[in-house]
Amino acid sequence: MSTGSPGAGFAARIQAAAGRLTPAERRVALYFAGHREEVLLASAVALARKAGTSDATVVRAAKALGYDGLDALRRDLAEELRRDLSPAGRVARALQDVGDDPDAAFAATLDLHAEAIASLKRSVSPARFRATVDHLLAAERVAIFGIGPSSAIAGYLAIQLGRFGLDPLVLADTGLLLADRLLRLRRGDLLLVMAYGRVYPELRAVFDRADELGMATVLMTDSLGPAIGGRAGLVLDIPRGRADTISLHTATLAFVEALLVGVAARRPDATLESLRDLNRLRGEVAGPDLAL
Repeated sequence: MSTGSPGAGFAARIQAAAGRLTPAERRVALYFAGHREEVLLASAVALARKAGTSDATVVRAAKALGYDGLDALRRDLAEELRRDLSPAGRVARALQDVGDDPDAAFAATLDLHAEAIASLKRSVSPARFRATVDHLLAAERVAIFGIGPSSAIAGYLAIQLGRFGLDPLVLADTGLLLADRLLRLRRGDLLLVMAYGRVYPELRAVFDRADELGMATVLMTDSLGPAIGGRAGLVLDIPRGRADTISLHTATLAFVEALLVGVAARRPDATLESLRDLNRLRGEVAGPDLAL
């Protein structure tokens, strides 16, 4: 969590901290300011190499700017960059980078995917991954919240968990319709939240309902940890690529796929039995030729 004033811009932070920064820390801070997208994805070692200093100095510079560490600085930068650019602005920035060349678009997008996966491997530790699997398997039912583009991933996860023999519930409605879904939640459920960009009313409502029922909660986010992460039992930093360009869901989907494999690995007999039942039912519904 950062200790600077709410809403303070990153440039203002550097200016305010100028008197207490060492020359090396100031050089790192100026590198942060000029290479914000790289700061979101690169390791402390890589940033130190680019700035011509040590990784320890990189971490000290982040703390001298008023952050608890490099991860808190990254979250603040991501939030500021997304606030400054609308969805149209981010797409326009992406198109500016690739021009009208499909080959350049293909290569640039694959690079962003690779960066997101590499960042995911750094941001979610094996211990946090195991804790997520444990939460999921301990729950009587898994309620998966995601609206907008995240609703498609929530639906996909629910389908796969259902095929594995678990009992999922998707919370993808907005406005008044969400209230009907929240009414179905019960004590013993796990609330798995996918939320990015900003804290909207539906997000607060699902956490309020989870608090009322004493539900376990897991939050998957890229920048909302400081704003609402305290309400979740477990917070997972899931990056969506560079904050100034088109939002990609590579890391979210990769984590979901890993979660499914982790669940199957922990309960292989039950998973395989459920999938065999699925195959039998497919044959009954569509004929033996369509059973897989």
